[in-house]
Amino acid sequence: MTLNAFLILLRKIADVSIVWLMFYYVLKRLRTNVKMVLLFKGIVFIVIIKIISEFLGLTTVGLLLEYVIMWGPLALIIIFQPEIRMVLEHLGKTQLLGRHKILTVDQRERLVYEIIQACEYMKKSRIGALIVLERDISLQDYIDKSKKLYADISSELLISIFYPNNPLHDGGVIIQGDRITSAGAVFPVSTDTNISKRLGTRHRAALGISSETDAIAIIVSEETGRISVAINNELHYNLSAENARMLVLEELRPQRESVIEEETEEEETIEDEII
Repeated sequence: MTLNAFLILLRKIADVSIVWLMFYYVLKRLRTNVKMVLLFKGIVFIVIIKIISEFLGLTTVGLLLEYVIMWGPLALIIIFQPEIRMVLEHLGKTQLLGRHKILTVDQRERLVYEIIQACEYMKKSRIGALIVLERDISLQDYIDKSKKLYADISSELLISIFYPNNPLHDGGVIIQGDRITSAGAVFPVSTDTNISKRLGTRHRAALGISSETDAIAIIVSEETGRISVAINNELHYNLSAENARMLVLEELRPQRESVIEEETEEEETIEDEII
């Protein structure tokens, strides 16, 4: 293969890869955005009607659908301007390397240990809390509007922040790496109508930030003391302290490390079978 042919092949691979990544990102957003799901269903419906009209020779319907297809993209940009802006903001906020990926195993263990220790105390004392861990997508917009702390993580500090009548207890805490960056943060509340009405503002805020970013949100209910974790717009409700610890540790583990451990486990399984 000549150098020129190799470069042409490389360009084609890059072209297909970029298109695949675009489709992947759009489909990933479709899963968590109700409006985009409805939009996708509407487009599919129009395409099906267009095919049927051409098959049956329905001239008037086909002509109307051609106008819809012609001017539809412009109308969609106007109607779904907030959703398009949100997607572009996500692209701008995404970091190539998440802050959690620089943590060692011991640092992650200590981070999660301190958080769960605080959650266990607040669970027994019926103290409400919302703790958000930043991952690949930056939470700087929320940090800028909250009270900066930049303190080392400790269960005592977390408990004191959320202690009743503390000026910062109503907001959320943001953690970057293994440090508490800010407190009193206000997050967007989820508007999903499928959320149970028994869930309060903290749970809705946790679902809101976990749907807009890839952050991990840990909640302690003030009314029931139950510990929950929100990840990717999914709420893991009423977890035991140990289950919450294992879930957060697993989510904080870098993907590369997870792949290496899985390969090691597969090799050990093969060796056991051979033996």
